[in-house]
Amino acid sequence: MTAFFSAPPSYCSRFGVAVLLVVLADFLFYGQPPGITVFLFAILIAAAVVAVHPTAFSDIRVWLKPAALLVALLPLAENVSPLSVSIALAALVVFALSLSGRLRHGMARIVGQIALFGLAAPFRFVRDFIRWRKTARRLGGRRVRLAAVAVWVMPLTLGAVFLALFGAANPVIDYWLSLIDLMKLLDLIQLARIAFWLFVLAGVWAFLRPRLPRFSRRISRPPLAVAQPATNPQRHVIEETVFGKPAILRALIVFNVLFALQTGLDATYLWGGVALPDGLSYAAYAHRGAYPLIITALLAAGFVLAALRPGSETSGDPVIRRLVYAWVAQNIMLVISSILRLDLYVGIYALTYWRIAAFVWMGLVAAGLALIIARIALGKSNEWLSSANLLTLSLTLYACCFINFAATIANYNVDHSLEMTGQGIPLDAWYLRSLGPGAFPALDRFFDHQGKTPDAGATRELARLRGIDEGWYRTVQENWRAWSFRDWRLLAYLDSKGSLVLPQPSQPSLPGR
Repeated sequence: MTAFFSAPPSYCSRFGVAVLLVVLADFLFYGQPPGITVFLFAILIAAAVVAVHPTAFSDIRVWLKPAALLVALLPLAENVSPLSVSIALAALVVFALSLSGRLRHGMARIVGQIALFGLAAPFRFVRDFIRWRKTARRLGGRRVRLAAVAVWVMPLTLGAVFLALFGAANPVIDYWLSLIDLMKLLDLIQLARIAFWLFVLAGVWAFLRPRLPRFSRRISRPPLAVAQPATNPQRHVIEETVFGKPAILRALIVFNVLFALQTGLDATYLWGGVALPDGLSYAAYAHRGAYPLIITALLAAGFVLAALRPGSETSGDPVIRRLVYAWVAQNIMLVISSILRLDLYVGIYALTYWRIAAFVWMGLVAAGLALIIARIALGKSNEWLSSANLLTLSLTLYACCFINFAATIANYNVDHSLEMTGQGIPLDAWYLRSLGPGAFPALDRFFDHQGKTPDAGATRELARLRGIDEGWYRTVQENWRAWSFRDWRLLAYLDSKGSLVLPQPSQPSLPGR
């Protein structure tokens, strides 16, 4: 601890704030279910960052940063999930770097800084501790001075004596002292708990001293002028022949024809309802094409970016630009066709998390292709395109935090099941149960419907397990730490619904009655 006491006061105060956050994290999280406490702890970290950067709020415009941070943290109040936690961490990183004056402008650069911060965060505290020790040794602080220890002997000793006397004279203080169980305090010191403390300390310290690795600063510096290697004339001729303007023009013509053929086939079989060849079902047709078409669209996007580099000869040719517009438009149609294929497949084989993720991913690819057209038409740079795509991705992920996908999947599968509609496939109720409490309302509708049919006994065991799950869920929600807006709404539904009761099978009459 010599390094800490010999370090500048700002380091000591930061260490004190970090220890306080560790204590609060132990109270909020250790052995407790996650919930609203994650949102509260994120607010505490933001407040601590503001406390160690008081001079950053000299400009009135800086007060917009906490407001933006609060918006980014709202998904944690809705529901704690890996996605909402990831968004909150990214927002806290941006907030800390911004207050320390180290945040660079541009969406792509910000994402790079977030990644570097995450890589360096686990080692920031250890690195600072080692550096402080070296600084203390250079200043001659190899040993803790005897006076630094002796100055605490008298206050602590007399303080203990006075506390004992007050305990003897005041029954309230004596009662408080009797509550202190040293053995119980020692039981709290566990290896897992110490590891948790160190983990939290390393994490919060990275926000209190937001720094990026030194090599990132070197990368950001403009490169020095170096002598360009001599150009090989033969190699230059080959590149101009294979990847030059005539080759790109011919490639775009061929690509447009091929993509038009694929779009025509989809329009014929998927949208036009023409009968497929023998042995091929619509489900197989839809499933086989969804993901390869997305890979095709991504490869096409890479070709367009390489062929129409800003300032290149091909980017200024009007014929090539029109062919690129037509080809990218066909790629967008290809993505829409992939979405329709996946929708047909889901309509037959139900909805899952991975299929929802595929829908979101395909929508992002379509948006990225549209942004490529915007980049070419507006004459923007590839950095602008990267920033626009990252902004689209960020907004999409933020919106996904407020969507209850478990309830969405459960409601869709129940509403389109064989038991509810008389067509399709039987409901996989056990999969719905694995979705967690979010599937309770959909399962209840399914049980209510099954209770009116003669084969209600087939779902009786699942209904019993559903009741056990609800009991466990209510027990967890009794802990205030597990509260969230989504759970609050679900509990309100469960309270209004009451217990699920299926009709009991009729008992046969006994002889003699």
